[in-house]
Amino acid sequence: MNYPYSMVIEWSDEDSCYLVHLPEFPWQQYHTHGETYEEAARHGQEVIESLIEWYQEQKKPLPEPIALSKKPLEVA
Repeated sequence: MNYPYSMVIEWSDEDSCYLVHLPEFPWQQYHTHGETYEEAARHGQEVIESLIEWYQEQKKPLPEPIALSKKPLEVA
């Protein structure tokens, strides 16, 4: 499933893997990781799905998605 939540994936030389941060769920800096970008993205999606399921089970409101600008990106 696609959810409107952000995922930041960045390479870590220190950990030799891609780290995944979920800005709308900020209680920890990184939520999961992967050896490849695709694996990290897949793991991030799985974490988002698990978090949504947990919020619903706890009857807690889901965090508001971060609104991204709809303004086109200009490249110099």
